[in-house]
Amino acid sequence: MNRDPGSLRADWLTALRAYLAWSLGLNLLWETAQLPLYTVWTSGTASARAFAVAHCTLGDVAIAGMTLLSALALLGSPAWPLQRTGQVLVLSVVFGLAYAIYSEWYNTAVRQSWAYSPLMPVLPLTGTGLSPLLQWLIVPSLALSLATRRR
Repeated sequence: MNRDPGSLRADWLTALRAYLAWSLGLNLLWETAQLPLYTVWTSGTASARAFAVAHCTLGDVAIAGMTLLSALALLGSPAWPLQRTGQVLVLSVVFGLAYAIYSEWYNTAVRQSWAYSPLMPVLPLTGTGLSPLLQWLIVPSLALSLATRRR
């Protein structure tokens, strides 16, 4: 497909904006659904639970944006998202998973700013909750697929 550079930039910017919007909505749904897997579900007030969902969702969007931009800086092309979408997605998900493993460990073991409830399945080697790992596999993949699909 022959396109002028201006339309390629518009596609890139449109895809980035759509990715962040989809990421916001999907992460909000995910954070709300996984809340019972954290102790704030039973020990926190309604306002503490609402704050946790809002805070985590906004953090997820910031992380999603940074992991995508990092992947684009390393693997993107001027014609993205028309080219290299798959490679950018894979690297973005790898970055997100790496951050999730670090963040979950740091916040549960070191800072103890949150804790898993007994309902949270955890990975044996890292102690990382399964739900946040699945979140960083599923949400960015779905958000980028929805943001870059051809209309």
